[in-house]
Amino acid sequence: MKEFLKRKNIEISVKRYLIDALGAMAQGLFCSLLIGTIINTVGTQFHIGFLTSTVATVAGIEYTVGGLATAMSGPAMAVAIGYALQAPPLVLFSLITVGFASNALGGAGGPLAVLFVAIIAAEIGKAVSKETKVDILVTPLVTIAVGIALSAWWAPALGTAASSVGTLIMWATTKQPFIMGILVSVIVGIALTLPISSAAICAALSLTGLAGGAAVAGCCAQMVGFAVMSFKENKWGGLVSQGIGTSMLQMGNIIKNPRIWIAPILTSAITGPLATCLFKMEMNGAAVSSGMGTCGLVGQIGVYTGWVADVESGAKAAITGFDWAGLILISFVLPAILTPLFNMIAMKLGWVKEGDMKLD
Repeated sequence: MKEFLKRKNIEISVKRYLIDALGAMAQGLFCSLLIGTIINTVGTQFHIGFLTSTVATVAGIEYTVGGLATAMSGPAMAVAIGYALQAPPLVLFSLITVGFASNALGGAGGPLAVLFVAIIAAEIGKAVSKETKVDILVTPLVTIAVGIALSAWWAPALGTAASSVGTLIMWATTKQPFIMGILVSVIVGIALTLPISSAAICAALSLTGLAGGAAVAGCCAQMVGFAVMSFKENKWGGLVSQGIGTSMLQMGNIIKNPRIWIAPILTSAITGPLATCLFKMEMNGAAVSSGMGTCGLVGQIGVYTGWVADVESGAKAAITGFDWAGLILISFVLPAILTPLFNMIAMKLGWVKEGDMKLD
């Protein structure tokens, strides 16, 4: 069996499934749901007719350019997962159908259903790939059959469970914004720096509202915090790669000296409750944006698209200067000020020394 799994490149491990696959799923979401949301927002705000008009009508449903991208989120996630699992072409292409089915049947918790179903369908597809003389028939049939069966069997329950957990977190945040602001901000911020996908986690749990705002705060504290406090060592390249890219670049240094993580974590514990209690910052855009922080400014764009949607629906009267002040302070200013201050204290205590955050 070990020889067979090795020959088929089937690696049953936490890294393959919860790091590689989860990270790839977030990229699939970014290239479909998130990009579609951004396209719709740009079209609406700048009155670009091509981006706001219907370009296709399918089964009576009208789609804009952004709407088409958003509709493909299930297939995009599944194919991304298959790519991370190094699935052969026939398996990879068959996952398009699997992703569409599991995401549709999973409802609000569709991304979590896609993750589980796509992994199993891909691995079984890899197991039968090129084992028969009619591979072009067998591999797609097996991959799709397994994927559809699991989607019908598991996706609704997985979707409901994920949605329920997300709803519980969001409900708890509205009831206890201070405590939950700290918890959500710290936990999601840590997940962003770890080699897992905070964006995929937020998407799977449909984490929006105040809880989504706290998640954005935590991610920004990590990204901007590490970027600014390591500026002396990494200069402008490090500032951009961490502040607009990802704080995950510091993971190797964290393993060497975990205490360098203290400053951004403490910062997230402050900015989280400020976001929920003082500024009432909500993420009412795409849930995946909650776990993106300042990566490509996706978190800030997500908050803004939520404002726009709330104004259009009447849930919000207007976008105010206080809204903008909160977003800028939580996302950029406070992390850039607090994290270096906490790091200075850590250095005085001898916990951190110069060079500990140097990137290769």
